[in-house]
Parts: sequence; C-alpha cells; structure tokens
Amino acid sequence: MEVTLKGTICNTMGTLPKIGTNAPDFKLVDKDLKERSLNDFPGKKLIAAVPSLDTGVCLTSAKKFNKKVQNFTLIYVSADLPFAGARACNVENLDNVHTLSMMRNKDFAVDYGILLLDGPLEGLCARAIFALDENNKILYSELVSEITEEPNYEAAISAVS
Repeated sequence: MEVTLKGTICNTMGTLPKIGTNAPDFKLVDKDLKERSLNDFPGKKLIAAVPSLDTGVCLTSAKKFNKKVQNFTLIYVSADLPFAGARACNVENLDNVHTLSMMRNKDFAVDYGILLLDGPLEGLCARAIFALDENNKILYSELVSEITEEPNYEAAISAVS
C-alpha cells in the first residue's frame, strides 16, 4: 500500500487486518521496559500507530483521543524509546494514553501492514488507527493516506463506543 509524506510516496509492507478478523497479537515494550501483549489490555480499545509522539501531528492526535476516552483503552505504538513516549504523555497530561514501543522488533508494524519500507521515515509505522472490540476483533481500521494529516477521530471512536 502507499501513503505519502508531504507528497513523497512511501510504501508500506502488507495490508491492514480485515474488519471482523482477530487483531494480530504483539509484543511491545512499555515505559517500565516490560513486554506487553494485546491481552494485557482487556476490553474495547483503540490502537493508534504513529511514526513518533515527538512530532506535532502525532502529539495532537494523542491529545484529541485522550480527551475522548470513555469505555475503551487507548494504546499508542511508535518506534520511540519507551521513556520518550512516557515523557510526552507526562508533559501533556495524557493520562489515558498507554505508550508502547517497537524498540525490540518491528513485528507489530509488519503484522498490521503499516511498516514503512521506504521514504524519509523508513522503518517506522505509518499513521494508522485500529478499533478493537472486547474480543480483539477489528471493528475499524484506517491507514492515513498522508502521514502529516490527522486520522478520522469520530469514525474510530464511534466504532468502539
């Protein structure tokens, strides 16, 4: 699949998981350097994959989703070190955001079809949102076509509400 970064075409590996299928499990690293999996987050959830929380659009989306968390868990996945993700959340008072890092492997990005294969952000996640039900079935997915743009907040939240 293709996305763009300020008009430059970037290719991703694979395809997004299909609506109605089980979300791929993952092993990602939390702020305490512990491996976390999908099953560590029971109930409905939104998984936001971003290149880095240390960018304006990524942080803006985290702030907007953080304000709308009600009966679901909000997980942000990036290649940032776990400390950087936690620091961004602390500085911005993003109490509802669980940050996870791909620092040990890129399996999450490969399994979810969002690993950037080329372009300036090669090796990072493309911007994507996945809404999951309490059984980890995919209810909604969005690969944001232009990495510098924000996702469809209302559609993602509506899917888990």
